[in-house]
Amino acid sequence: METVWTIELTQQLSALWQEGFSTAEIGRRLGISKNAVVGKAHRLFLTPRPSPVKRAPIKIVEFSGPTCSWPYGHPGEKTFHFCDERPMSGKPYCAEHAALAYIKPKSQNSNAA
Repeated sequence: METVWTIELTQQLSALWQEGFSTAEIGRRLGISKNAVVGKAHRLFLTPRPSPVKRAPIKIVEFSGPTCSWPYGHPGEKTFHFCDERPMSGKPYCAEHAALAYIKPKSQNSNAA
């Protein structure tokens, strides 16, 4: 269903927007969808609103030089870190972790039917 934006509906949207109502509440009051409110507000160049979605702060991991990229734990956890050993030449991992990460393919001479 397409919303017909009359002058009155557009003025009501602008007034409710300026009063600080949420896009969902404006939609309920005007009988239109939240997305229709967002789209029209954007086209009218109304003052943008901060996103209501709260995002966790991004943890930045700094490298002090070439170190093994093998992760310990899960990103976002306080204990998350990378292996501190020196990587093998041309590889992102130290010898121990390269042995785990790189598996030699099985020979092609398998007798599987």
